Amino acid sequence: MNKNSSNIMALAPNTSNKRETVCIFGTGDFGRALGHKMIQSGYPVVYGSRSTQISNLIPKDAEVLSHAEAAQKAAIIIIAIQRQHYNFLIPLAEILHGKVLVDISNNLKLNQYPESNAEYLAQLLPGSRVVKAFNTVSAWALQSGTLDASRQVFVCGDDVEAKQMVMNIVRALSLTPLDKGSLLAAQEIENYPLQLFPIWKFPIFLSLGLTAFFFFYCLALDVIYTYIYERNNFSFFIAITIPNRVCPVMALILLALVYLPGIFAAIIQLYRGTKYRRFPDWLDKWMLCRKQLGLIALAFASLHVVFTLVTPMRAFVSWRTSKGIISQVLNNKTEPLSNTNAWISDSYLALGILGFFLFVLLGITSLPSVSNNVNWREFRFVQVKRPLLKKPSSNKTFFPYKQCPWVGLLETYGFPPLVSPNVISALSTTVKKTSTWPYSCINPQLL
Repeated sequence: MNKNSSNIMALAPNTSNKRETVCIFGTGDFGRALGHKMIQSGYPVVYGSRSTQISNLIPKDAEVLSHAEAAQKAAIIIIAIQRQHYNFLIPLAEILHGKVLVDISNNLKLNQYPESNAEYLAQLLPGSRVVKAFNTVSAWALQSGTLDASRQVFVCGDDVEAKQMVMNIVRALSLTPLDKGSLLAAQEIENYPLQLFPIWKFPIFLSLGLTAFFFFYCLALDVIYTYIYERNNFSFFIAITIPNRVCPVMALILLALVYLPGIFAAIIQLYRGTKYRRFPDWLDKWMLCRKQLGLIALAFASLHVVFTLVTPMRAFVSWRTSKGIISQVLNNKTEPLSNTNAWISDSYLALGILGFFLFVLLGITSLPSVSNNVNWREFRFVQVKRPLLKKPSSNKTFFPYKQCPWVGLLETYGFPPLVSPNVISALSTTVKKTSTWPYSCINPQLL
């Protein structure tokens, strides 16, 4: 009987784990959304406001008091107001002494002030423990519950205990805290919401520049040259033919650029004789954007597939096919099927499909949700060893055959960058066998 009773008691909730009261200064959109989320997570919430009148917008079960009264009820106070209104906190300095103040404010411009808002708050109230957090989460995401894209919360502060208290709240809200160190990191955290794809800038500009170069190169040869010297108007090539020639070239070049910095890194390590020295800045930035380069390469490869699939539906292809049939009728001659040409054409298409499949698989395993579910050996096999098989297969798509002139690139235009993935594959294998350092530097995925 006692044994059963003890089991029953173990299932009972522990009332001693009641969450501490949290005070929120400010009843704006974010303050209300954060308070509502905290109440759902079991935190008693008290608002500090200039007006103690309860509004319909205030979350139910929340208490609204004056700033001074609300501050006395909680050890953690979330400052949900803008920087220009921080001065009203100065008269409350004695009440706020020793309290944990969580600054969640953002600015309108990058580096708008000499110091961050959190550092400015710490200067106004030197007796309080200031922590920066929650500024990268939107009020709409908190209120609607759609936190898939903003589940990570950056936290920084000079007081370790205060940071831990705030990080416990973050975890209780089903968010993921990330400790960024001291309060000196606050300005960097405040700049995050104002940056638009900072890691993607170099890959996008590089892709646009290379795309423009190859596009105008093909435009000059396919459209302008034929119009001037042969009086043939092929301006409609701009819609499908030229993009279909540019996309595979870009896919292979960008894929080569994903693995090339790893080779440079391994060579530098071998030359220096150590792996504990920092890489040059240009190589470090290049390695940091490898995943973005790979995803853009996959996008170009996908466009190439779509353009290729619509090729039989084009009026130009139908006209050329009809012209060939009529030519055979007029000449009373039927061209027999060449098994050699059929094998070449089918093998070329099969290898192109295989290369694209492996390319997609490479992109899928780069996703965090997938890479987190495989061990290092499996991940290395997919990201390092399998691309060595994929690149020769993919190159079959771009090495033309005379029997397939509509995809001829290298033989017709002589694009030298097309051989780069295979060259890099050979270099990767050579460096891997030669280097005594870990091969992770050649891995395009950043863990």
